[in-house]
Amino acid sequence: MRIVFYALVLGIAAVVTFTVSLLIWRLSHKYRLYPKIRARDVHTRPTPRLGGIAMFVGVIAAFAVASKLPAFELVFSDTGKILGVLGAALLTVVIGVIDDVIDLDWVTKLAGQVIAAALLAWQGAQLASLPIPGGLLIGSPFLSLAATIFICMLVMNAVNFIDGLDGLVAGVAIIASSVFFVYTYVLSVGPTQTEYFNLASFLAVTVIGICLGFLPLNWRPARLFMGDAGALLVGLLMAASTIAATGQLDPGTVTVQVPTPDSGVVLGGSGLLPAFIPILLPFAVLIVPLLDFGLAVTRRLRAGKSPFSADRKHLHHRLLDMGHSHLHAVLIFYGWTLAASVGCLLFLFVDWWWALIVTALGFLVCAIITLSPLSRRKAVEVAVQSARGDEQLAQFDPLDSAARDEEPSDAAAEAALRRVATGGIPLPGRRPGDTPSRQEPTP
Repeated sequence: MRIVFYALVLGIAAVVTFTVSLLIWRLSHKYRLYPKIRARDVHTRPTPRLGGIAMFVGVIAAFAVASKLPAFELVFSDTGKILGVLGAALLTVVIGVIDDVIDLDWVTKLAGQVIAAALLAWQGAQLASLPIPGGLLIGSPFLSLAATIFICMLVMNAVNFIDGLDGLVAGVAIIASSVFFVYTYVLSVGPTQTEYFNLASFLAVTVIGICLGFLPLNWRPARLFMGDAGALLVGLLMAASTIAATGQLDPGTVTVQVPTPDSGVVLGGSGLLPAFIPILLPFAVLIVPLLDFGLAVTRRLRAGKSPFSADRKHLHHRLLDMGHSHLHAVLIFYGWTLAASVGCLLFLFVDWWWALIVTALGFLVCAIITLSPLSRRKAVEVAVQSARGDEQLAQFDPLDSAARDEEPSDAAAEAALRRVATGGIPLPGRRPGDTPSRQEPTP
């Protein structure tokens, strides 16, 4: 029966978010509350970007319902943490909405994130110890505050950086938060039922609910974007869930307790690996956003630009450039997130070598799917190079172009590729006979 209460909170968050999203979508079109299409946008028609407001309303609904349920009495007994989460969420959404409407400079946005994270920590939701075997206590209040702010900003910006394709952030957050909920749920620290209801699990379920409610309007072709307000809100709640989980568990005594009808629990895992899961899992569930964030910051700093300046070199841009369709690129992100997070979680339930094998197989499958357009592109190049007596095809030959120290024109390249495609070899990311069209970058 414990899971029923979580399901109720999830359902309320999803229904409220979906309903308010529909309302915002209609009002946005009625009053033209949408920005102009930018050069780096993928969508070709003006789309409202105020979905973050609906997601925040879903969060408020989830908190309001849960506060009335006796099962969550322990969660809401610490009023300071609850008010800290809600206050930080409100500030994050306000800053995000303003940015979605008038495009704030990165310094202002960063300052808003710092204040929101500091508010969260000030109310008690802060990192007091590092989740490693034995628990490394952070003795300095200043270091604890700094660590909390750093984690919040890291996760918030990592999630926001991948918000470039329809349904991408919502889907990744659903997968990541679902895996994290399983972890926080089964790793209860005591036999009493109330200890299964903790802040970390509650926040994870809330994220799942608001993302499920928002996804129908955000799936391609998206009718509503979550904008910076929604992406930063999701990142903040995921960071808060992680911080709450590390505060309630003793990594040195981690054991797995999976509820069963007969015996109550089943223990699994082996060695010290389960003790490292509290610090490994948050990085595993956010492996794609964190990787994209790290690459983007490094790339921009090396170019002498602000780490928060916009460009068209994110991982999802590269997947589109490789020849993946929009849907394929989104599903590839889902696959990598699922493989990393589930693989990490398996170390709690099975012997380490089984978990390692499953994780490696998952990564291998994801890598093959990710790189598959390269083999199709190679097939096109081989067909072009093997053609005889066709100047258009020969002009597109990259080897001939390199020998002449020139590049084939876009028109000639497109014409050549169309001819190859109609001959039975599909273009990467297109069907034979499709009319090529310029694809705009994503936000």
